[in-house]
Amino acid sequence: MPDSQPTYASETIELLHRRVSVRRYKPDPVPEAMVEAILKAAFRAPTSSNIQSYSVVVVRDREVLRKLAPITSHQRHVLEAPVFLAFCADLTRIAFALDQRGHSIVDNNIETGLVSSIDAALVGMSASLAAESLGLQGVMIGAVRNDASASAKVLGLPDRVYCVFGMCLGFPDEAPERKPRMSYAGMVHYDQYGNQPGAGDLASHLASYDGQLATHYRSTGRATTDDSWTHDMDKKFHPWLRDKLRQQLKERGFDFR
Repeated sequence: MPDSQPTYASETIELLHRRVSVRRYKPDPVPEAMVEAILKAAFRAPTSSNIQSYSVVVVRDREVLRKLAPITSHQRHVLEAPVFLAFCADLTRIAFALDQRGHSIVDNNIETGLVSSIDAALVGMSASLAAESLGLQGVMIGAVRNDASASAKVLGLPDRVYCVFGMCLGFPDEAPERKPRMSYAGMVHYDQYGNQPGAGDLASHLASYDGQLATHYRSTGRATTDDSWTHDMDKKFHPWLRDKLRQQLKERGFDFR
């Protein structure tokens, strides 16, 4: 790659560079018209073969959030968010189309579940960007998958729908420091995986990031280890995270076989 390249910038690029997760919100309500504008824009996100296999549950009811919070390990911001958006993979419309033509979505395969989950993720990230462009900020909540069955019950989801992740949104009442990200050189490959000029080996790449993240956490008053990221990943994924999820999703009609 050339040593010197022109610099490109735009409002969208700057928005992404400024993005942080915000967990404290002002008490101001988020207008319904604002939520509608955000979601209508987000629904223009790419969707595989125009399937549009997602739905969004807009939650403002404090009782619903009170029931959802324990599933997400009692995250305070889930309970306190002015609005909570539940981004769901939704196979009900596909099932209807097949049923009308004498076919069935029963025993669907991994592609069906992946497509619907990816669709929901693309819409969610698009909604996050649209929200930030209007002065809102928030945080993604993957912990709704701690118990996909319980989340579905709280949100009233029918069969063939599950909550992929949630999003707390509100007008920010804090300005967190951005976490450092791993180096560009260590994340990008050219033409084939492993072709990373100047990236160094994986061990040195991660050791460098461990140090950067540890410095960041300590600057914010958070205790951590010197091997901050690799230590946290070991704790997060051993034992395996959400090992009942596959069975819970199968019971909801997502086979992933």
